[in-house]
Amino acid sequence: MEIRKNLASGAASVVSEGELAEINRLSQKPLRAGEVYTFALRLCDNEVDRDFERFDEGCLRELGPLFVGRSGIFDHQWSTKGQSARVYRTEVIREEGRLTAAGDTYCWLKAYAYMLRTEGNAELIREIEGGIKKEVSVGCSVGKRVCSVCGKEQCAHVPGHMYGSRLCFLTLREARDAYEWSFVAVPAQRSAGVVRKSMQKGATLKALVERSGEESLREELRQLEQEAALGRGYLQGLRQEVTRLAALADEDLDGKIFAAIAERLEEAELLELRRVYRRRTEGPVGAQLRGRSQEESGSAFMV
Repeated sequence: MEIRKNLASGAASVVSEGELAEINRLSQKPLRAGEVYTFALRLCDNEVDRDFERFDEGCLRELGPLFVGRSGIFDHQWSTKGQSARVYRTEVIREEGRLTAAGDTYCWLKAYAYMLRTEGNAELIREIEGGIKKEVSVGCSVGKRVCSVCGKEQCAHVPGHMYGSRLCFLTLREARDAYEWSFVAVPAQRSAGVVRKSMQKGATLKALVERSGEESLREELRQLEQEAALGRGYLQGLRQEVTRLAALADEDLDGKIFAAIAERLEEAELLELRRVYRRRTEGPVGAQLRGRSQEESGSAFMV
């Protein structure tokens, strides 16, 4: 039986080397990070939707690999002209502590899709980022639709009707095939929502710059990296100097422990410590003769 369910598309993510490798398994030629645009999709979940149907978790997990490589189109119009993007990876997300109307843990099928950064796709990319192209619907087939009231596939119960205190809905099981996913206007699933644009785990400034493809940004990043390296070198030298001066000023000081403490100090704190320890170590000679009586060290002040 053919099933179409609507949810919402997601937001752009940074193309890491690992993601790019997965994308290139589907492409005819190796693509660079600057050539592709990626975004996340909430394809379907296990909540009861407006059609009074729901996927169970097992079905979602079966659908995951079936959607890898499937095209994104518009309004389920099966035409090559509408092919805009392609899914390259999926995963099932479980939200512990959140229960569905059926009483089990809420989970949903997350897909990652890519499209080419071309002039023809520029407007669609802007619409995705602007939240205009948002909802999507999946086209797939399942083996069973089971009634929540009696547990049968064929019965007289009507989805959406109450039988005593029980709502009748159909649970979709045994995924058979995944055809496509489409941008649509009205989603069927109530929890349809954008996977908001955010800095993904592992995303770095360097990854963002590489994704942009702008040489001017790459040059600016290289300059920043050089300046950062100089700054780290300066702080490391300052920490070493403060640790050395501290050891000279106090012979009972544990150098390793103090060095570990210095690693956590910022420039202003290190400069103040350097000022204090320099004054102690560069003062009169007698100030360095610790542990001796006045009589023993008195001669040090004689001219």
